[in-house]
Amino acid sequence: MKTPILFLFTLLAMMTGTESPLPGPDGWITLFDGKDLSAFNDAGGKPTKWTVDQAALCGDDKHGDIWTKAEFENFVLGTEFKTTGNSGVFCRTANPKDPVQTGIEIQVDNPGGPNVHSVGALYDLVAPRQNAAKAGEWNTYRITVKGPEISAEPDGNIVAEMDVDRWTEAGKNPDGTSNKYRKALKDFARSGHIGFQDHGHAVWFCNIRVKPLP
Repeated sequence: MKTPILFLFTLLAMMTGTESPLPGPDGWITLFDGKDLSAFNDAGGKPTKWTVDQAALCGDDKHGDIWTKAEFENFVLGTEFKTTGNSGVFCRTANPKDPVQTGIEIQVDNPGGPNVHSVGALYDLVAPRQNAAKAGEWNTYRITVKGPEISAEPDGNIVAEMDVDRWTEAGKNPDGTSNKYRKALKDFARSGHIGFQDHGHAVWFCNIRVKPLP
């Protein structure tokens, strides 16, 4: 077991950026408190065009994706979302200017499917077992990323899980179906930025928290 001091240094090593928020006594880091956007940048490291709307982080067409300044390795991400259409949450993205090929997206959308492109999916990789989202309402999301394992838990139900070490070929899922990735997912970075996607539809995120894991 890591000592508290060693764990603190490990935590600081997992986070980069001069304005990275600090964890509370429960280990959770508030990334967005309904007012402060200082934990985020756009893909180029400049101030984000996303806005605050009734204590929610709001993205719309032409805002671009929004990214944490900090990088995270193993963590639990908690948030709530409401959307008019397609959006997503990116995890461990090595290059925010190329998120599709350097990070894994957990889909945000209105109900549909379920399939590898519907809400709750690990996008283009694993379809959710059920569709738990509610259209036009707030939905909770809990995303856990630890080692090679990633899981998506909308509204209290784990609907999709994967072990990236099983993705050993570029462009191919373990079941033989194709995906969009030009590199085997087992070779993706195990640390990176968390991002929220602007895909041309209005989307809101609130109560955004992350808890680093050892």
